[in-house]
Amino acid sequence: MNADSLDGRLLFAIPKKGRLYEKCLSILAGADIQFRRHARLDVCLVLNHPIALVFLPASDIPSFVGKGNVDLGITGHDVIVESQMHEHVTEELRLGFGKCALQVQVPEAGSITTVEDLAGKRVVTSFEVLSGDYFGKLDDQLQLSGDKRTKIEYVGGSVEAACALGLADGIVDLVESGDTMRAAGLHAIATVLETEAVLIKSRVPKHEAHSNLITLITNRIKGVVAASKYAICQYNIARDRLPSAIAITPGRRAPTISPLETDNWVAVSSMVEKKRLAQIMDDLVTTGAEDILIFNLDNCRV
Repeated sequence: MNADSLDGRLLFAIPKKGRLYEKCLSILAGADIQFRRHARLDVCLVLNHPIALVFLPASDIPSFVGKGNVDLGITGHDVIVESQMHEHVTEELRLGFGKCALQVQVPEAGSITTVEDLAGKRVVTSFEVLSGDYFGKLDDQLQLSGDKRTKIEYVGGSVEAACALGLADGIVDLVESGDTMRAAGLHAIATVLETEAVLIKSRVPKHEAHSNLITLITNRIKGVVAASKYAICQYNIARDRLPSAIAITPGRRAPTISPLETDNWVAVSSMVEKKRLAQIMDDLVTTGAEDILIFNLDNCRV
């Protein structure tokens, strides 16, 4: 592959590995972005659209998008803020995966129980910017100055080991399930930032000709994300009980309601959140709904 093969193609940056990579592949498949990635190559051409996928470290993607080197990208919200590129990119869509929290953590058996206790001490992190901003504001509130201010030290990996090794009094690190944190004998005392994967584009795009394609891909991914969160709920109900049923299943915009041959009965079809399915079905039964059916949208775009 050479530079000429990329001419006229929209460049779409994807995390090359890590916690976001596999989910991104599912998003691309759901949006019908077809490609074959050859081993050890970090650029590949999409077969059914004028797009080239560029596989980059997630931490580099905000800079590439913000500077206009690539047109679209998927990365973590935390990475965007940490790289100080949030003013140069637009977060088009939160993708609903890669959710975790950047948290302040200290040894469970230690004497530090609040962030105020930790202020002025040693904090190790891979997120210098976010941690510096957080503790800088805290130090100001506590009127700490000079050597009494919190010391932020960067460590690229194995941050959770810093306290046990005597390098820090506390750390700031990402927490997903909390298993790693607990295994290291740590617990969280504050949350700096909630984060998840996001689709981003440059605020000042280099290629205006790609705007329609960016809109197309963004809308497809919106559909994939919605399909992963929602299911279709269909049921029959007496018309006089319809207002109560609609309050339970209002849909994303509005439910579809069709008359039945049976007098004073209607069929209702509505999108509902998957995480609330059990409760919704229980509530519908209580309201008098019958013939309740659930249809999965995972293989659809809405």
